[in-house]
Amino acid sequence: MLSYRHAFHAGNHADVLKHFVLMQTLAYATQKDKPLWYVDTHAGAGMYALDSTYASQNAEYETGIQRLWQRDDLPESIASYVNLIRHFNPNGKLKLYPGSPACARELLRAEDRLRLYELHPTDQKLLKQSMGKSRQILIEVIDGFTGLKASVPPPSRRAVVLIDPPYELKQDYQHVVTAMKEALQRFSTGTYIIWYPLLQRPEPLQMVEKLKKIWPESWLNVSLSVEKPALDGFGMYGSGLFIINPPWTLPGILEEALPVLLNALKKDEGAGYTLQKQIS
Repeated sequence: MLSYRHAFHAGNHADVLKHFVLMQTLAYATQKDKPLWYVDTHAGAGMYALDSTYASQNAEYETGIQRLWQRDDLPESIASYVNLIRHFNPNGKLKLYPGSPACARELLRAEDRLRLYELHPTDQKLLKQSMGKSRQILIEVIDGFTGLKASVPPPSRRAVVLIDPPYELKQDYQHVVTAMKEALQRFSTGTYIIWYPLLQRPEPLQMVEKLKKIWPESWLNVSLSVEKPALDGFGMYGSGLFIINPPWTLPGILEEALPVLLNALKKDEGAGYTLQKQIS
């Protein structure tokens, strides 16, 4: 199925959490001199106009990035994330929201490489337009899990991988688990960031428990719910990230940032966050 378009959700609470964590992870990884690969299995369109028909339909960014946009009292880590988004909006008005590939490109160095995979025919064209031509960037129109298999291990033996499928089908959760088993067998030292939705169904949290068993040595699980689950049982009320081989600095950063993000993004008193870790 290729019906999912991230443009409907650009800049929402899930993007805030995902890109905040991605930024912190890349900032840590680029401290070492050795080149780094960034692999994005479901790259999307790369850049989103918040006044487009898609983004303005539900205007999810209004309860996401917009709630942080004008604040000057944020911790340094969150302020750095907001400043990254401001980089794409130099006139000071929130008009564009960068996807994960665009965020990563701004944070990586000239010697680093991006490997981006996207199957949706419209989004892959937009991705190529937004990222431009560069020897640093490879964009392929193939399934992201196939792309991941082809990308690891990278020549530099250093990589940050973002796995962010739409989970349109229940099987996607098992696809993630299978892909991680195979990737870790080939490249056990990479950092893998797996995004998942919080829903009133068992598959997301079942996937997290399976991932813990696959790689018990070093992981971090963070989730942020912004509202209580709907009475009808439908809809995403939050999101989470399961990170294999996370930076050792990330738990401390999240401990400071999560209460601030919760207070800024919550919609009702059912909101909350979790932070679990096993870092060796």
